[in-house]
Amino acid sequence: MTDNIEKALAAKGIDLPAAAAPVASYVPAVEVNGLLHISGQVSMQDGQLITGRLGHNMSLAEGQQAAKACALMIAAQIKKAAGSLDRVDRIIKLGVFVNSTADFTDHPKVANGCSDMMEVIFGAAGLHARSAVGVASLPLGVAVEVDAIIAWKPE
Repeated sequence: MTDNIEKALAAKGIDLPAAAAPVASYVPAVEVNGLLHISGQVSMQDGQLITGRLGHNMSLAEGQQAAKACALMIAAQIKKAAGSLDRVDRIIKLGVFVNSTADFTDHPKVANGCSDMMEVIFGAAGLHARSAVGVASLPLGVAVEVDAIIAWKPE
């Protein structure tokens, strides 16, 4: 299947990572009634976890980069499940979890790193509803984790 979105990303110098394997008892993606549910994707770049806590040892800009890395991993999981990013009809909802201190309040700004990348990848179809919450910890000490619900086109 032709992947025009991926070609457009390559022209912008954006490469998708390999889709990460699950680290526990779950599957990365489940399709139900035309919706693709992507399990939480943790912040990872070049095969290395992006760890840290916003408000403690990570800057806002670093948190945004971690969220951007989650967006790229979500796209990689979509491609693996759907065969092509071109099958995406709409990114419906993102759930963004930010590893942060109790007094950190810029969760939406961190989440923008993921949201903005979804628009870069999918254009208007990347605009979505979203939750952005702070949590006391995340798996493996990562800075950000994002899950997604996607409407996709039938083959």
